[in-house]
Amino acid sequence: MVSGHAFPWDVLGDPGFLDRAPQRVTLAAAYHSTRAATPLHPAHRIVDARWAALYRPVRSPAWEGRQLRPLAPNWVSHADAFGTAARLLKRAGRQVSAWIVLTHNTRLGTARPDVAVVNCFGEPYPYALCPAHPEVREYAATLAAEAVLDLDLDGVSLEACGQLGVNHLGHHEKTDGAWTPAEVRLLSICCCTACRRGWVAQGLDPGEVVTALRAGNPSDEVLAVLLGVRHRHTDLLRAQVLAGLGDLPVTLHAHPDPWATGPSPGLTATAASSPGVDALLVPCWPLGSEDLVRAAAEHGTPVDAYVTLLHPMEPDAVGPHVTALQAAGASRLSLYHLGLAPAWRQDLFTL
Repeated sequence: MVSGHAFPWDVLGDPGFLDRAPQRVTLAAAYHSTRAATPLHPAHRIVDARWAALYRPVRSPAWEGRQLRPLAPNWVSHADAFGTAARLLKRAGRQVSAWIVLTHNTRLGTARPDVAVVNCFGEPYPYALCPAHPEVREYAATLAAEAVLDLDLDGVSLEACGQLGVNHLGHHEKTDGAWTPAEVRLLSICCCTACRRGWVAQGLDPGEVVTALRAGNPSDEVLAVLLGVRHRHTDLLRAQVLAGLGDLPVTLHAHPDPWATGPSPGLTATAASSPGVDALLVPCWPLGSEDLVRAAAEHGTPVDAYVTLLHPMEPDAVGPHVTALQAAGASRLSLYHLGLAPAWRQDLFTL
């Protein structure tokens, strides 16, 4: 099974998109802010999506009384951009999955720093909503349910169904290479008020934990408790989101490293076996990602290898890369990204 990723604005207003689209399209229904190239669209070359948006109608009854609620985009002309694009693709005989980004929302994290991830130095990560907060979990579950409401879809692709960490591909990022992998792990441990309450429930003193994290020397026993608290909140988030998606098969963006944070959070003990989880999407953009596929395959759920066909991936390297990932156990491929790829890379989507 091969799927190509796209944004609603790639589909809408471009009669040629269907000629390029594979049989299955993973289409963004709720997505974080981005500045996206559209090299093949007849009407524009860049779309500046300035905030995380829900590309469906933001219905007042669903969000009444909530401070955490999505905004509609004003950079697309359709009130239901995802729904309109999905229906167009379905009429053309394509299978469509809703691509939903859950906890990555800089606008909300800036407006509500009390529910954002906070590191051990008290520095919030406004792009990252922390799943330890019930309000965040309720927001994510409602977002997912509203994204798929009243549509004939073939599946859902859940991104950021867990905690984001210190690494963030953001505006003029100046942190690349600043920390070792071990330091990244420690700086990605959330120390917000809800996470601290979770530590207390497990017998830890938050002040002592934070001091140890800052010094870079928490014990293995403490780290195990901190990871357990994170995973418990991740499990709660995922269960609440899945409950609102009905019978739609779900592809879960995930990483076999249990400590991983970001768009593909670390797998918990129960993630792969959760009812409704149909596949694990593993980030395989770099060459040599076969070990990630093998590790994910050990969970017994089909592995979907997430492969970029964009720069800096060399076109001649795509075939051998995909072959190696399939040999390692990937039974599905998710290809990034139909709308961002120039004409001379479009043939790569015919894998």
